[in-house]
Amino acid sequence: MKKLLLVTVITVLGLTTVNAQDIKFGAKAGLNFAFITGDNTEDLKPNTDFHIGVMAEWKITNKFSLQPEIIYSGQGADINVGSEGRVSLNYLNVPLIGKYYVTEKLSLEAGPQIGFLLSTKGGTLDYKELLKPIDYGVNFGLGYKLDNGLNFNLRYNLGLSNINDVDGFTDKNRNGVVQLSVGFFF
Repeated sequence: MKKLLLVTVITVLGLTTVNAQDIKFGAKAGLNFAFITGDNTEDLKPNTDFHIGVMAEWKITNKFSLQPEIIYSGQGADINVGSEGRVSLNYLNVPLIGKYYVTEKLSLEAGPQIGFLLSTKGGTLDYKELLKPIDYGVNFGLGYKLDNGLNFNLRYNLGLSNINDVDGFTDKNRNGVVQLSVGFFF
């Protein structure tokens, strides 16, 4: 896990050697509307959390750019059974987003993501021991960028991998997150 994170950081930082005027760095933050899908999830309700992180946009052509990100993301669900309450799953997500500019300011976005489970909060169980440490997903969204560097984003992260890591447990569950973000490119 540490090697993959190091390679990702080097890749993001290595983009600066390509062509400095075609790369912009920024930060973003926003709301997550997170839920867990799959088997036996009728007692799981969506929860609201936040995300925050850094990004770089590398302009390949006038219409296409790549945007790697490193994002802390609060995910999970509200559990309406017993005393569990809200269970937060905290991930360090590393998406690589391809952006196609429909207009000069409006972009369609999609790309893969890998997430590293950092911690869990809430409930009576240590959920970190019950979950896989790595989560894979794919993102789809829209972005709108103003001339002053301010940008807005609506994105859906579709979890692709089963997050359960308990021997003999046959339920398959996946993360799902709708994100609303505000960011700024420097």
